Amino acid sequence: MRLLLAEDENGMAEALYEILTYHKYLTDVVSDGEEALAYARNGQYDGMILDIMMPKKSGLEVLQTLRKEGCRVPILLLTARSGVEDRIQGLDLGADDYLPKPFVMGELLARVRAMLRRREEFTPDILRCGDVSLNRGSYELSAGERSFILTKTEYLLMELLMLNQGNYLSSETILEKVWGYDTEAERGTVWVYISYLRKKLADLDAGVKIRARRNIGYTLEVLS
Repeated sequence: MRLLLAEDENGMAEALYEILTYHKYLTDVVSDGEEALAYARNGQYDGMILDIMMPKKSGLEVLQTLRKEGCRVPILLLTARSGVEDRIQGLDLGADDYLPKPFVMGELLARVRAMLRRREEFTPDILRCGDVSLNRGSYELSAGERSFILTKTEYLLMELLMLNQGNYLSSETILEKVWGYDTEAERGTVWVYISYLRKKLADLDAGVKIRARRNIGYTLEVLS
């Protein structure tokens, strides 16, 4: 599961990132509202955690903009203020949940799990591109009567490509989305896993391919 965390307090951001990463959430961290909005627009997230009090744009402004643009990704708001008016405003703007600071990490994790469960009710279990399907529960990549069970990293990469069909993703973007915000993996690692997926698609005799453009990135394309 991929999360976007927008929190301008460095200590809090580091603590939240550590606990979310420990619990296997791939987490991107930003420190202001404008950056949060840019990441939210360009990324494929399962959920977002937005601090209300942020520089440049508040969490409420980011929430309001995303909902107006049709983004339905579940959003949990964090704030140091526990007033009823803030809670009502956030929920009226389309927030899925609201957690006042200070809070214990166990409660945050419970809220995140609940938020993601609600999202799964609206998320297809099977992603499709041409004659290829990817089962998000079993990590099974299929075409016709043939199939492979992907490793976790192969699955995350294939999922990212399928969710961005026709759009080129740079190696840097792929590293952040698949390997994580603070990965030490290098760009060559992306090429290695792209090669793994290309071989599997060829073995499946799939009608799609991973196309590369020099200095631009990779995309999943249906063969004509």
